[in-house]
Amino acid sequence: MKVNTGSVFSVSAPDQGGAISPQVTMRSMKQSMVIVGGGIGGLATALAAARAGAAVQLLEQAQAFAEVGAGIQLGPNVVRVLQQWGLEPALRRVAAFPDRLEVRSALTAQVLGILPLGERAVAHYGAPYATVARADLHSLLLQATRAHADVDLQLHAVLASVQQDGQQVQLQTTQGASISTPLLVGADGLWSRVRQHLLPDAQPRATGHLAFRAMVKQSVLPALVRSHVVTAWLGPKFHAVQYPVRGGEWLNVVVIVQGHTAGDPTSWDHSANATEIRARLAYAQAPLLDLIHAIDDWRLWALYDRPPMASASEQAQGRIALLGDAAHPMRPYLAQGAGMAMEDAQQLVASLQTHAAHATDVPAALAHYAQARWQRNARVQARAIRNGQIFHLRGPMRMGRDASLKLLGEKLLDMPWLYGYGV
Repeated sequence: MKVNTGSVFSVSAPDQGGAISPQVTMRSMKQSMVIVGGGIGGLATALAAARAGAAVQLLEQAQAFAEVGAGIQLGPNVVRVLQQWGLEPALRRVAAFPDRLEVRSALTAQVLGILPLGERAVAHYGAPYATVARADLHSLLLQATRAHADVDLQLHAVLASVQQDGQQVQLQTTQGASISTPLLVGADGLWSRVRQHLLPDAQPRATGHLAFRAMVKQSVLPALVRSHVVTAWLGPKFHAVQYPVRGGEWLNVVVIVQGHTAGDPTSWDHSANATEIRARLAYAQAPLLDLIHAIDDWRLWALYDRPPMASASEQAQGRIALLGDAAHPMRPYLAQGAGMAMEDAQQLVASLQTHAAHATDVPAALAHYAQARWQRNARVQARAIRNGQIFHLRGPMRMGRDASLKLLGEKLLDMPWLYGYGV
């Protein structure tokens, strides 16, 4: 398939009086943008661009659109993005909206700190704090994207090569398709092929952490371990997080431990032995230990990331932009991986609308996007790494952490710099 290489953005059509409006839009010839990757970041970009008037071609290597993983926490900064895309009603049909975050000691079950969410989040940041099954968020974005006629979603499209010059980006797929586009977005995740063309740097690094994940109906759990709040359990060399999804009918649970696993690192999903996780958390107290023993089916992920971004060139170069995990994979200890991808998508389209009235302007628009995003993404990456260290403290350092949480609680847990972004 050939992608038209005409202007990406053009002035709007003549008004009824025959004059040309100077308003810059993303209305253009067909296929003005190609996106590689059909996960949350890729679909978010396709939706944002289509809503702004662009025509989009999205290439997904899988045989079907699907999402792995269990749950996602969406801070108010991310929910505001979904609100701006008109998706809050759809989100409310599938998400839960916890009224607080509790931090507890896994060794004593004592509450160390509480951050009110619910109405407080709305009052402070203009949107609620939501928790949602990853597959439900992906499906929500997919349905919204499919509603736009100018989005061409292609499955089993595996990228083979990428070349760019001053005028266009040329793609080849393993299926033999040749595609030319004035703008390429790499949203193809941690092991991004687009990134390897743009930044032929080292492979993602193993964090030394393993994530055991499960999602289970609350109705099958003992009443004492059911929950409708976000709870983070902190233990020596491990931590666990639980929160409701699907309107509170399901509970998502993730336990992060230190260690390594064999197998293909590019594969997220491995079966896990319930006996292993129970042994690793043997010193935890109820109700966390009771919850772990109530769940038999676990999946296992070895966690990988990259160092925090060091420059705007890691976000975009020329006519190629990176987005989400392709640009800045991060550890899940700030619950912002998917959120940063959606913020990226929103900013990318805003930069294009403001700075690219024609295909020749694309590099300048992507430079603006990169400058607007890389430092925030780097800060979130660095803070997530730091949180992981704090969560797993032992000995006197653990005692100091717990005392600080008891004393300062809400002040330590609230993050206006994160949740108030763009307000």
